[in-house]
Formats: sequence, C-alpha cells, structure tokens
Amino acid sequence: MTRVSDAGRSAVTLLTVLPVRGAVGDPGLTMRLAPAVGLLLAVPLSLLAVVADRFTSSLLAAAVTVAALALLTRGLHLDGLADLTDGLASYRPPAEARAVMKQPDVGPLGVAAVVLVLLVDTAALTTCLVAGRGVTALVVALMTGRLALTAACTRRVPAATGHGLGAQVAGTVGRGWTTGLALATALTGTAVLLVEDGLGGSLVLPAIAVAVGLGVARLVRAHAVRRLEGITGDVLGALVELATATALIVLAVQP
Repeated sequence: MTRVSDAGRSAVTLLTVLPVRGAVGDPGLTMRLAPAVGLLLAVPLSLLAVVADRFTSSLLAAAVTVAALALLTRGLHLDGLADLTDGLASYRPPAEARAVMKQPDVGPLGVAAVVLVLLVDTAALTTCLVAGRGVTALVVALMTGRLALTAACTRRVPAATGHGLGAQVAGTVGRGWTTGLALATALTGTAVLLVEDGLGGSLVLPAIAVAVGLGVARLVRAHAVRRLEGITGDVLGALVELATATALIVLAVQP
C-alpha cells in the first residue's frame, strides 16, 4: 500500500496544482495512476460545470470550467503544447528543435495552438452541456487525456534525452496496461452516461471517444518521436491536451 500511496501522491503532485507531500513514487506506477488523477479532476469540475450551467448559459459554464481546469493543472500541459508546436514548426534537427522548445518565450504558432485547443474545449463542452452529458464529457475526456500519458510511457517509446521528465518515465509502463486502462475509462464513462442521460444516450460514445482520443495522441507522439528522437515533458503535456480535446469533440457529436 505504501508503494501505491507514494505513486498516488506523485501523480497528484505532477498532474495537478495540489502540493501533496510525500515520498517520490515509482515512475511506472505513477504513470499508470494518471487516469485516476483525471477522474479526480473531473469531480470538482463537473460540479462547477453543472452549477454554472444551471445559473448561467452553457457557453459561460463551459468557459469557466475550461479555465478552472487550466488553473488546477497549473497550465503545464498547455505550456507543453505550445513548446511542442514551436519545436516541430521550426523544422530543425532534433537537438535544435528541442532547444527551441526550451526557450522561455512562445512563438506565434505555439500561442495559436493553445488558443485553438481552448476554443475547441469550450465549444465541445458547451455542446455536451446542452445535450445533457457534460459530466460524462468531463470524466471521459480528462481520463483519456491522462491515459495518453500512460500510453506514451510504454517500453517501446524512447526518451529524447537522458534527463528531465521524459527520461524519468519513458519505458516504465508494461504492455497491456494501456488497453486495460482504456477499457476501464470507457466503462466508467458509460456508467456516468447511464446515470446522467439514462438509456437515451449512445452508450458506445464514451468508448469511441477514448479510442479516437488515444489514436490522435499516438499519431502526434509518433511524429514527435521521429522529429525529436523521443518523448520529453513537453511532448507528454501536449498529448494530454490533444487527447482531451479530441475526446470532447467526439462526445459533442450528436448521435
């Protein structure tokens, strides 16, 4: 239990704004617990979205919820998205592209990527709130986004350098974990959808959202590995944002 507890505290500290104190957990177990942190984030954000949707417009409720998510995660994943976009857009060799990503300033394409993702998140969540599955959307999207981290840390994915977050977690997750956690995420989403929308909703939608979200993250990850020679902390952050946004888009589709 101590090992799981340490990894849980590490996952919460790494992926949220909460400064949970405790021993540094096993990197592989920490990454396997990442989807659980997504579920943890979904609880207060769902409450916020539902309450705000009741007393304001769905658009404003979605915007406030997306802003709260950025605050709860310290904007780290958005920063990773901006840095990865700048690095890939530089079209430089791997070492130089990684150097671009380390620069403190953000280029215009990096800013555009962040703005676009925030707009997509807000628009998709608005649609889900109007359709009566806002809670389902948050649960599935936030778990899928963090599950993209788990998938990126499997043993066939190398680290770009010998230091940093990428080096610490690359290759620490064994085979089969991504599939098992994806199934758990889909089942959790389906259970929430049944409570939220009954049999009126499309019960396969959560599973589709998980699959498509992870698929997009895998394509981006493969491209980043080719261009940067492996994953970095920025790559991981970008995968979270892209998988989350993709899952929200799928869940916004009207069945």
